[in-house]
Amino acid sequence: MRRALITGGAGFVGSTLADHLLDLGVEVAILDDFRTGRREFVVDALARGAELFEGDVLDDATLAAAMAGADVVFHLQANADVRHGLEHPRLDLRENAVSTSNVLEAMRAAGCRRIAFSSTGSVYGEPEVVPTPETAPFPVQTSLYGASKVAAEGLISAYAHGFDFAATIFRFVSLLGERYTHGHVIDFYRQLRADPTRLAVLGDGRQEKSYLYIQDCVDAMMTAVEHQGDTAGTDIYNLGTDATVVVDESVALITSHLGVDPVIEKAGGRRGWAGDSPLIHLDTTKIRSLGWRPTLTIPEAIARTLDWLDSEPAIALPAETVAS
Repeated sequence: MRRALITGGAGFVGSTLADHLLDLGVEVAILDDFRTGRREFVVDALARGAELFEGDVLDDATLAAAMAGADVVFHLQANADVRHGLEHPRLDLRENAVSTSNVLEAMRAAGCRRIAFSSTGSVYGEPEVVPTPETAPFPVQTSLYGASKVAAEGLISAYAHGFDFAATIFRFVSLLGERYTHGHVIDFYRQLRADPTRLAVLGDGRQEKSYLYIQDCVDAMMTAVEHQGDTAGTDIYNLGTDATVVVDESVALITSHLGVDPVIEKAGGRRGWAGDSPLIHLDTTKIRSLGWRPTLTIPEAIARTLDWLDSEPAIALPAETVAS
């Protein structure tokens, strides 16, 4: 790996990956439109020689410029707002599936054959097999986000088969850690910093999910990509921990860490929103077979995330809260 393009390179995962690749001596190109990515996340990377291309992967000229010279693409740009997907029904299709098609065509034109793609454990919908292995059959899809990632995976696999691409696909659980800006921990954090006496929880509090620390995620990604190398075909890996936590347990960890004792107000129901799977627990035997292991437990990752949010009020809290 000589030069890597990271789409969504100013985001949570992308910027962390950029730093890691630079540590390894890899040239890095970052493509981001900064709708959700943050400039402060890539300041260090740019100071160390990473090249920034500001724009969207749907902009052919910008994408082609960013792709020049790359021998591997980490395609991370996506719309990850599962909760509000039904409010914008075509957004996931455009940002997750159509954008992936554009990246694949740009790769083909540039002669770049290696792609690593951030998919999601949501592609399993509400599976019958738990923990869920990569070989589990796909059920009926329950979210537009998950469905759009299935479509993107299909496109990547077809290019790998038809054009001899080397494709590595990662099905993530939710991620935690430094530069985290989206998900239940920051939602709860913001609520409790605004009013430590009450906390509104979507669903019944019994939803059960797995989480993974961001540095462990990047290490797993690199382990899989290096294992595949230039070998044509598609390899798929679940990335997560072997443990899970229910929302009630997560709430207890967060409130204890912040030193508050709020009244918990639950909306009720098995799902927090339409498309929210009440149980996500992935079988990670395959990535572990390559020697990878997570370094942090879920409670440790939650604590690390809360400490980082405390250290970054401009990111963690709304502007009016910081100003006050």
